[in-house]
Amino acid sequence: MKFLKIALSVATVALMTGCASLPSSVSAPAAPQTLKVNIFPGGFNWPIWVAQEQGFFAKQGVVVQTINTPNSREQLTGLINGHFEIAMTAVDNLLAYREGQGAAPVDGSGLIAVMGSDNGFLRLGTRKGINSFAQLKGQELSVDALTTGYAFVLLEVLERNNLQLNRDYTVVTAGGVLARYNDLVAGKHAGTMLIAPFDVLAKERGANVISDASAALGEYQGLVAGVRETWARNNRPAMVGYIRGWRDALDWMYDPRNKEAAIAIFMKNVNGATRQSAETSYGILLDPKNGFTRDAAITVKGVETAVQLREKYGKPIKKLQPVQAYIDTSYHQEASRWRWLGR
Repeated sequence: MKFLKIALSVATVALMTGCASLPSSVSAPAAPQTLKVNIFPGGFNWPIWVAQEQGFFAKQGVVVQTINTPNSREQLTGLINGHFEIAMTAVDNLLAYREGQGAAPVDGSGLIAVMGSDNGFLRLGTRKGINSFAQLKGQELSVDALTTGYAFVLLEVLERNNLQLNRDYTVVTAGGVLARYNDLVAGKHAGTMLIAPFDVLAKERGANVISDASAALGEYQGLVAGVRETWARNNRPAMVGYIRGWRDALDWMYDPRNKEAAIAIFMKNVNGATRQSAETSYGILLDPKNGFTRDAAITVKGVETAVQLREKYGKPIKKLQPVQAYIDTSYHQEASRWRWLGR
């Protein structure tokens, strides 16, 4: 009993000491802070919907309002101009606008990635009747913008299968993944890079998937939380709170006891989703190995892959900076460090 009292006393002192040393930045905002988050429509926003509905963002003192974007140009220019606080975007979009290679002539030098979501969930989708790379020869494929997003992944996958841009095929700009998905199933283009679960929905409507691009590239960083560095620095509690809310949502989603509730949230938010497509998407997006990045960390090797592709295909051709210049992991580290407090 004496030993137990001593142990409890030591633990209490340690807890009090630890709490006293916590930086004020980790505390949730005194009043709920509204964060406008710009997103591409799709099932890859599942953690946001869960965090909203299950109260995980509210627990961290933030209110998240999502804004759909039609394409990367509007998303990145809107982020740069302060129309919203966070953009869930491909890391390559940040690289493009940081390096002056974006589709719009704006200064993106103040952008930074602070949290990772996934490996892109990229699949090469083709319209009905096209089942192989050989059948893409002489065809027109679609991209968001040839300067940004996942266009370089498309170029690389096709090149590895002996297809060269403007020699064997052409591309047309068709907007974000939702617009490209709609065009694909309507037969307007021969193929495009889809993001799960759009590949699942496309196959239900007669299209094909001929390549798992993310797997072909190895480690690849897909979506990240992109922000203006000055905003994040001045709103650190809200930034940390957003990351913690997202991570709490992942914990909840990966718990098999919550599968039915998670699927219900998915079907409520994904237009055209069926029970079958929701089940399939659950298996893909919550795969223990290849699903959402379990701790929401940015994969440095994955960003390196994106950098290498941009150095190969970006215009004007240039040598990019080291990966650390484009990411700030301190917010994620802070969210992880004090997670045990249970806020």
